[in-house]
Amino acid sequence: MPSPAHTAAGQARRALEWSVAPAPVAYPAAVAAMEERVAAILAERAPEQVWLLEHPPLYTAGTSATPGDLLDSSGLPVYRSGRGGQYTYHGPGQRVAYVMLDLRARGRMDLRCFVRDLEQWLIDALATFGVAGVRREGRVGIWVETGGSEAKIAAIGVRVRRWVTFHGVSLNVAPDLGHYRGIVACGIREHGVTSLAALGVRATMDEVDGALRRSFGAVFGG
Repeated sequence: MPSPAHTAAGQARRALEWSVAPAPVAYPAAVAAMEERVAAILAERAPEQVWLLEHPPLYTAGTSATPGDLLDSSGLPVYRSGRGGQYTYHGPGQRVAYVMLDLRARGRMDLRCFVRDLEQWLIDALATFGVAGVRREGRVGIWVETGGSEAKIAAIGVRVRRWVTFHGVSLNVAPDLGHYRGIVACGIREHGVTSLAALGVRATMDEVDGALRRSFGAVFGG
């Protein structure tokens, strides 16, 4: 029978920690922090974590990024990223959620299933604001219909190391959408990007965080 100390340690490892950065976090610092947390989760020294933050204006290039999709960096820094996906923009007014979960304790779900759960999480959170987010076959992320067309409102780019996830999702709350003109966002030329603000939804970052926290449990538990 496990000792009380061993049981308490196991419960701590299974706990989910939510953290909110009080100020924009530089991209290299965020990646370093995620790497450290993933190592701690693998070593069973820290619980799973969802880290909510914003970045200064920047572009990231995922492992599938095509050089021609960087149209004009406009003076913004460009970072190579170990996450999946192509080019995307991060900046103030966009809620980034880095999700560090231990899939060993979650039935070792495959990456496709994990991404689908991330999509459902975003769809449920958007519904809080009366926004109908949808999936599209062959396109990772969440889309909304906009006057006969459609635009992307949330992006997903993840990495998994020995069954522990990192990187995550970004949801456009009220960013400067003009910065997207410097890239072909996620390699998709025929559709644009949008935000809650562009859709006429006035939501604070605290309200968005609350929706994300409430929606998370229904999809991932905890």
